[in-house]
Amino acid sequence: MAEKSTIARPYAQAAFDIAQGKGELKAWSDMLQLIAAVSADKAMQNMIANPTIEREKIIDIILGVCADNLNDAGKSFVKVLAENGRLNVTNEIAERYEWHRAEAEKTVEAEVTSAFPLSETQIQQMTKALKKRLGREVNLVTHVDDSIVGGAIIRAGDMVIDGSVSGQLDKLATTLMH
Repeated sequence: MAEKSTIARPYAQAAFDIAQGKGELKAWSDMLQLIAAVSADKAMQNMIANPTIEREKIIDIILGVCADNLNDAGKSFVKVLAENGRLNVTNEIAERYEWHRAEAEKTVEAEVTSAFPLSETQIQQMTKALKKRLGREVNLVTHVDDSIVGGAIIRAGDMVIDGSVSGQLDKLATTLMH
């Protein structure tokens, strides 16, 4: 069977094309996140996987739960996913859609993990430096993890910068062993 990400790719592209054409990128983000959350529910997953339950019933349940949070195109999207047996990849569709959206909006979400809470000034400086390096608007999310001892680890897309003390110690240990 094909990987979920491979299956999700054309559906995410279709959703993105519709959203971009109507100027509804944020609305579609919200709808896809909701559809993915509903589909991820354990009871819903069991229903989706059960071949004896009619697709129309599953569609009615999802649309009932999502209610007015889906526009007509979003409701049609759920129906297409259900009819094609793709409700099991809604999370991957939502993730891929967000990638398309970030590309279109020239944004990137960066995650900074530091040993201590960052000051507002440090966050602003880091955001500015990442924006310059990546050539995109940066949404910075910070986390504290005292196990890294000091410094920080920055993740933005495929880029990882490990400036943590524990990372430097690991590098040193590896170098010494070889």
